[in-house]
Amino acid sequence: MTRRTDWAEYAYPDTPRGGSRAGDTWSAGTGGEMRGHVPAHDEDGGSPSSSRAEKGEPPGDPVERARAICLRLLTGTPRTRKQLADALRKREIPDDAAEEVLSRFEEVGLIDDGAFADAWVESRHHGRGLARRALARELRTKGVDSALIDEAVAQLDSEREETTARELVARRLRSTRGLDRDKRLRRLAGMLARKGYSEGMALRVVRQALEEEGEDTEFLEDDGV
Repeated sequence: MTRRTDWAEYAYPDTPRGGSRAGDTWSAGTGGEMRGHVPAHDEDGGSPSSSRAEKGEPPGDPVERARAICLRLLTGTPRTRKQLADALRKREIPDDAAEEVLSRFEEVGLIDDGAFADAWVESRHHGRGLARRALARELRTKGVDSALIDEAVAQLDSEREETTARELVARRLRSTRGLDRDKRLRRLAGMLARKGYSEGMALRVVRQALEEEGEDTEFLEDDGV
């Protein structure tokens, strides 16, 4: 992986190492670490009518403009190639200039959809408890290739998914006490379904949790969840 400072050197080759460039959103710190942020209103690259000067974009050359846009967006958070391409299209960057910059960023490792997908799966499963199906759906909306999605979600096996499902149910179980048995089952299983868990796993995990509380689930229907 190319060092983060090489990113700035590529986008602005005339910027001295260790320095900062007026008007840009990054500054180089000790050890070459990049620091900075992307303004919340500019996450999609802005609108064509926005002032280029205010955005810190170089005038004229569309390749230089594309570099500046991508640099600014990637400084705030990782992006997929499609997300950056969409941002460049909104700023009316010509297709050939966009392709040149995106391919160069991909070549040096600044765009890596596979790494993006791996990190997304780990973060969203750990933080939100999302299952493989929901994670794959989110990655598709971000333009990640199907093969890369399959590799990323393969990090989660059925055993890990079920462990997470049990943890999610355990955290919600108390809030359903006082409801009748069927409503508890549907509410908890529905919560898991919305996070991408299969119906079979959701019902099994919820039933086991209810049984541990003394609920009789033998005659509960499987449908209607």
